[in-house]
Amino acid sequence: MTTCDCELSVLLLVLPVMLIQSILLFIDAKKKSRFPWFWGLWGLIQFPLPTLFYLLLVVRPYKKRLKQMEEK
Repeated sequence: MTTCDCELSVLLLVLPVMLIQSILLFIDAKKKSRFPWFWGLWGLIQFPLPTLFYLLLVVRPYKKRLKQMEEK
């Protein structure tokens, strides 16, 4: 197996993962009205940092806000 074959096989594994991550981040950010294009594009560029930052910066505060609204 040559280095070219290894690079191609890694690329074929990484591309679908990043595409799925990007789509899921975009859809969820759109539901929460939190810059969906930013999260979708960032999800295409890297893995897994966009998902981790999304959980910390969007999902966690969103859940806290919903919890506070339920208590009122």
